Amino acid sequence: MPWFLMESSLSSIQALVSQIKQEILSNFNPSLFISPSAYDTAWLALVPCPNSPRSPLFKGCLNWVLKSQKEEGFWGGVGGDGLPAIDSLPATLACLIAIKKWGVGEQNLKKGLAFINSYSEMLFKVKDDKFPRWFAIVFPAMVELALENGLEIVFPKGLEAVLSNISLERQRILQTEELVDNYQFAPLLAYLEALPFSCPVHEEDIERNLSEDGSLFQSPSATARAFLATGNLKCLDYLKTLVAKHPNGVPAMYPIDEELVSLCMVNQVQRLGLAEHFTKEIGEILEQIYRSYKEQEKEATTFNLAITKIYKDSLAFRLLRMHGYNVTSRSFCWFLYHEEIVAHMERNYEYFTSVLYNVYRATDLMFSGEGELEEARLFSRKLLEKSLKLTNINDNVIMFANFQKIIGRSIDHELSIPWIARLDHLDHRMWIEENQVDTLWIAKATFYRISCLQNHKLMQLAVENFEFRQSIYRKELEELNRWSKDLGLSEMGFGREKTTYCYYAVACSTSVPHDSVARLIVAKSAILVTVADDFYDMEGSLEELQTLTQAVQRWDGRGLTGHGKVIFLGLDNLVRGVATKYLHRQGIDITEKLQNMWRETFVSWLMETTWSKSEYIPSMEEYLEIGMTSIAVHAIILPASCFLSTSSPSYELKTSPYETITKLLMVSTRLLNDIQSYEKEIEVGRKNLVMLHQIENSRVGIENSISYVRDILNSKKKELLEHALIDDLGDLSKSFRHFHLSCLRVFQMFFNSSNVFDSATDLLHDIKRAIYMPLEYNISKPLNPLKQYPSQPVEKGSYKIQACVIKAINYKSKRSIIRQQFSISSSLRLGCQKVVTPMKPNFRFI
Repeated sequence: MPWFLMESSLSSIQALVSQIKQEILSNFNPSLFISPSAYDTAWLALVPCPNSPRSPLFKGCLNWVLKSQKEEGFWGGVGGDGLPAIDSLPATLACLIAIKKWGVGEQNLKKGLAFINSYSEMLFKVKDDKFPRWFAIVFPAMVELALENGLEIVFPKGLEAVLSNISLERQRILQTEELVDNYQFAPLLAYLEALPFSCPVHEEDIERNLSEDGSLFQSPSATARAFLATGNLKCLDYLKTLVAKHPNGVPAMYPIDEELVSLCMVNQVQRLGLAEHFTKEIGEILEQIYRSYKEQEKEATTFNLAITKIYKDSLAFRLLRMHGYNVTSRSFCWFLYHEEIVAHMERNYEYFTSVLYNVYRATDLMFSGEGELEEARLFSRKLLEKSLKLTNINDNVIMFANFQKIIGRSIDHELSIPWIARLDHLDHRMWIEENQVDTLWIAKATFYRISCLQNHKLMQLAVENFEFRQSIYRKELEELNRWSKDLGLSEMGFGREKTTYCYYAVACSTSVPHDSVARLIVAKSAILVTVADDFYDMEGSLEELQTLTQAVQRWDGRGLTGHGKVIFLGLDNLVRGVATKYLHRQGIDITEKLQNMWRETFVSWLMETTWSKSEYIPSMEEYLEIGMTSIAVHAIILPASCFLSTSSPSYELKTSPYETITKLLMVSTRLLNDIQSYEKEIEVGRKNLVMLHQIENSRVGIENSISYVRDILNSKKKELLEHALIDDLGDLSKSFRHFHLSCLRVFQMFFNSSNVFDSATDLLHDIKRAIYMPLEYNISKPLNPLKQYPSQPVEKGSYKIQACVIKAINYKSKRSIIRQQFSISSSLRLGCQKVVTPMKPNFRFI
């Protein structure tokens, strides 16, 4: 991209950032980030005006229903693939009932009924008999109510068994569960609007379970039904407050946990790669969250709110720890000590996939000695793997629908490639391309969604920001290729040519695109290390290597020839360039410090080569002391760390002894290399910690030696993570510490499950996606896969639902139903005849 286009792109990004700060963050309104629930909005639209029963009390809700029908005729959630989610069936029925009640929207009715006929088969296409609890409760009730209100519900032929199973599941639930069961995420009473006549609900049951704000389990739909049944003024006040706060469609739960919305916003901004633009705003939000977090840490949690709290606490833990706050694992692992909660999640894992996903992600930031996090990680991983297996066997399982297809890809990505082995830039790309769905979890009767993506400008900023980075990366890579070629480093004729690999790794491991100097120093240093290391390992004679090492010690290349001369001239060019830049910026000459760092690195390479050629076997301690220097990560990262800030140095260069975090990085990267490279090094006769452990412990197999080294590595990585993240462990700058963490993630990426650094092809696709390939996301033209399912007229093979009434249940409670006040016919009927006496618990077809 030409410079003038890059300037234009940067100006556009800055303008969007300013607009978002002014419109969203300066006067933060959580309601902007809550997706409306068509199901709950329809129930509020059903409430008549007390003084004028022929008019809706909440006209805005009715208008929202009329205006919010999708082109294909449905209301409710849409998955990331553009297809309707399973909650679209009860949501569509509820909206049709509201429209029918008030005698409006004839075209809306026709389109909605056509949708049910045309698309229900696609939504019900299942291969087992298990249906989610919420759907089994709500869907039959909406069919019943639709029939009462004179709607002709027609399902396509072939769904008899599916619908019968739903009815049977509903009957089982009503027979076995208490009205208010402390061991259900949403008790039966929370589905008040969906309970049949046979369910004995007394007015006192409702009033006893109302919250102080007048809601019934924070459910707008259940509270609307409670008001219709009882006329309770607290319920009415709740509904009025709700509509005042959310005039454009009400959410599935209210009141909103504003802290949870704030956390979700920060999470979205980070995952979209935009955190650099909102550092101050994110800091202020997290500071407030931390204060509240500490106050709530000891508060007890009721079972019904436990799942929401786990989601919130795990998200808060990850974000706070990532931003330097010293939070304990107990702050979200508390649920492990509640057997009922753990058992409930194990039984119903498919409903809490996104909660478990966030628990698992929180455990990425595990420090040494945090056994609770280990347990939480194993627990969440086990259930997430079960979720993926179920999805893979049957992508159309009703409980997952389209939501699970999207989050399933994220879960698979999370489980197969650990966070510490992924590069930020590619994660941002995935989140931009995949994040067309914003579901958190399945709420009472719909998907509960919190999203920043409802703001079009935020998504536009994410796309422009990613593309701007790509343009910077392409420009810098061209510059780096010229440098490497001009010095002869890319054309040595032996070893590995890794110019692109080296640049890709450093550029994509950090989300800040403007530290060009630091990025190029790391890339150049890594290129030089790769070439020199290969020369010492495979090309140079012992005499040539001794001559080169001596030249580096005196920093004088006279007398060098061939490859040794090229390497020394490249090294001198790099050191002089870095020292000159630092002298220009800070007025301090660091040439000697840079040279000393490289001197010890070359000595370590010569030592390892001497061991190999003389067949000397060092002890593991002796090897590791040399090996943590020969990996050369300190020579790669420390000079660049001086240039992380454009205004002042973030780190004053020092040589051995190094900072604790640097030493942890040196040993961790050495161990990562050794675990994946021992077979290659056996072939060339070089030493390796895995091999040395087996030599010193001759009775153990190679797998035991690998496990031994991996255990040391895991311990060192946890220590490094703690030093990198927690602010109060020292006086090193956050940018310096995070730069170390980024470097660890690069090495983890290279040596995660194999040695991809040595592969000529393994990273090529990722490099293309990171630097060259345009995003596969179109803001202005979202995908609409429903186009492939055109609405069809009702065929002769279709059937009508004549009745869907559940057999009377003998409840454990002996309280009688409120026949007049609680009856659907008394408040919602549209003049049709009352449902006939209860019949067998299934659907009848014509």
